[in-house]
Amino acid sequence: MANYTGPKVKLSRRVGVPIADLPKHTTKRQLNPPGVHGFRGRRLRDYGVRLNEKQKLRYHYNVLEKQFRRLLDEAGHTKGNTGVVLLQLLELRLDNVIRRLGWARSIWAARQIVAHGHILVNGKKVDIASYRVSVGDEITIKKENAKKLIRENMESLPGHEVPEWLGFDPSTLTAKVNGTPTPDQVPFDVNMNLIIEFYR
Repeated sequence: MANYTGPKVKLSRRVGVPIADLPKHTTKRQLNPPGVHGFRGRRLRDYGVRLNEKQKLRYHYNVLEKQFRRLLDEAGHTKGNTGVVLLQLLELRLDNVIRRLGWARSIWAARQIVAHGHILVNGKKVDIASYRVSVGDEITIKKENAKKLIRENMESLPGHEVPEWLGFDPSTLTAKVNGTPTPDQVPFDVNMNLIIEFYR
């Protein structure tokens, strides 16, 4: 599966918000628009505003356009609010769950941890970052050397809070999916209505 491997801070500057909770993404200087002195030629029109909102969500979850459209189609055919369902589908990706647990500092690091085969879901190795976890799934770490890495990552994120829909035992580094996330439990501000409108 293809993956964006270019400069990540450039993505934050492009959409005007930090797409990762890392110092190099959240500093004021890095949130200036790209270009000489952060000059923006003109105000965005309606299409540009909706495109920017969609890109924010894509970059935050490290999802390519084709994957994003597939998830949007699935959300549209699922009972309930399309925007809420889309957000839930993105939150339940395995790489995102690893990030929310604080086992990785960013979505890109979480993807790498999964791809290297360090994660077990219900006792079985899963190395696909887009794997969707379900309520009741138990997530553990395969080897001791991976546990050491994850503990170091957790120590580098002081004050990180695990969302309520995930259960986590720090002593054994075992996590469990206790429920489905709600929009107010997602620590990323995005207007889902604008994104849905973009594709209509």
